[in-house]
Amino acid sequence: MKLRLLPVLFLILSTKLYAQLGGTTVFNALNINGSARAASLGGNYLSMKDGDVNLVAANPSLLDSTTSGKLSFSYVDYFAKTNFGFASYAKSLQNKKWTIAGTMQYFSYGKMTELDGLGYELGEFSAGDYALTIGSAYQYDSLWSLGANLKAIYSNLANYYSFGMAADLAATYNKPKKNFSAAIVLKNIGIQLVSYTEGQKEKLPAELQVGFIKRPRHAPFRFSVVFENLQTWNLRYDNPNEALLTDPVTGEVIEKNTWEFGDNLMRHVVIGTEFILTKNINIRLGYNYRRRQELKLPDRPATAGISFGFGFKVSRFYLSYGRAIYHVAGPSNHFTVTTDLSKWI
Repeated sequence: MKLRLLPVLFLILSTKLYAQLGGTTVFNALNINGSARAASLGGNYLSMKDGDVNLVAANPSLLDSTTSGKLSFSYVDYFAKTNFGFASYAKSLQNKKWTIAGTMQYFSYGKMTELDGLGYELGEFSAGDYALTIGSAYQYDSLWSLGANLKAIYSNLANYYSFGMAADLAATYNKPKKNFSAAIVLKNIGIQLVSYTEGQKEKLPAELQVGFIKRPRHAPFRFSVVFENLQTWNLRYDNPNEALLTDPVTGEVIEKNTWEFGDNLMRHVVIGTEFILTKNINIRLGYNYRRRQELKLPDRPATAGISFGFGFKVSRFYLSYGRAIYHVAGPSNHFTVTTDLSKWI
């Protein structure tokens, strides 16, 4: 009975959160998922409980004895010569009810030219963000697991720096006999302790997410649906650069025939499909509607919002690759290597 109240508790907490989208929050690198698997499935994959230690930074309640002893490294080739790195390790305690994990993340934005007010070069400076996450999970029973992450975040932008603390709360329901799992995650609840500019503290990108995964009986694939940014409904915005259509006779602006409810609903949705070719080979495909709507070019939408990738096992290593297409200017490439240290002993 107590666990039935968990979703209600998360929803009550989320009423205190306000949408901070479009660059109005600090430490937004926390929203970048380093897992190549998650990247290939639309950028979010938070309810699959199958021993993947790469997913626990996004959902700590996925930690259990199947993740124990696993070590993973991820590298993200991002845009404009920026790159990110992730490393995770998990270990179960003796009773196997509790599992803990640590994740180190770095986000390097490269070197940039420093100019004075008149445009003269003064040299170069670098910028980067760093986050250390300590997570733990408790296996409540055969179906439910509860988890939490604690994050220490440091950011350095030339001569400016910032420090903050954040936490994630999560619960996962997993029923292997039905090939079904669901999760709810309240992310990045925290505070900026030291701001870039004194007296100007900013909010963290707090967010409520819910995810579901279902594999149809005897089917060689599973579907994933994640609902993001549930703390606010309206994710649409008016683009001031968008060309307006006018009636050639009256000169009046022609309203777009966009189904606002459906369009706004889909901006919360990330869809993914994982094809299970063999026990050790998977093919993945994802679609992020909001990413497509915000980053596509009106006259050349191309494949913005589409992502894909694969994973396969070689000896004691599991290798994954994910490619997420944001814009015609280029995609991001994600690489993940995972191994079980207990099998090396």
